[in-house]
Amino acid sequence: MKITEMSIPNAFRIVPEIHEDERGSFMELVRSSLLSEAIGYPFGIGQANCSLSSRNTIRGIHGTTLPPGQAKLVTCVRGSVLDVAVDLRVGSPTFGQYEMTRQDAETGVSVYLSDGIGHAFVALTDDACVNYLCSEKYVHGTMIEINPLDPDIGIPWELDGPPVMSDKDAAAPGLAAAADAGMLPSYEECLEYYASLRPAATA
Repeated sequence: MKITEMSIPNAFRIVPEIHEDERGSFMELVRSSLLSEAIGYPFGIGQANCSLSSRNTIRGIHGTTLPPGQAKLVTCVRGSVLDVAVDLRVGSPTFGQYEMTRQDAETGVSVYLSDGIGHAFVALTDDACVNYLCSEKYVHGTMIEINPLDPDIGIPWELDGPPVMSDKDAAAPGLAAAADAGMLPSYEECLEYYASLRPAATA
């Protein structure tokens, strides 16, 4: 597999190698040792989630406060989605910027988003199934929601109809309002948290 950092620091794209024969295909979606080496600290799983979405459904932009944080490894395992990483870390050199990744079951492309990087996607097909491996379990009251249609972020969603969204996402504040309200983590806070996850050096 090939793991590369996106234009947003601490966000990674994972492209597996696909092996095909008369039976079909096989791919190794992620290897924890390789991902841990790329991100600079051990990759652990505290919770696994799965969502099913109809075409034109937008989920996100979602993040989690620190502590406890909740980094995500996101993979589309059925259908197709346009996945979006958004830098929510106040003070980051790429604050408010986004990067998009097309994910589908055929390619097995995944994204890993460290704490402080918001996540969203739009379903490009009906019955799109997305799997999330999360570094921490969900804690009520720690979710950060940013409006995915915020014009200041300006994500070009590939919609062929009206967006389907939860009431909570539709009513979420824009990025600037969330920053002014102190809802977002700082870049320095996130870097310190990443450093705390690294194994202690041994003599």
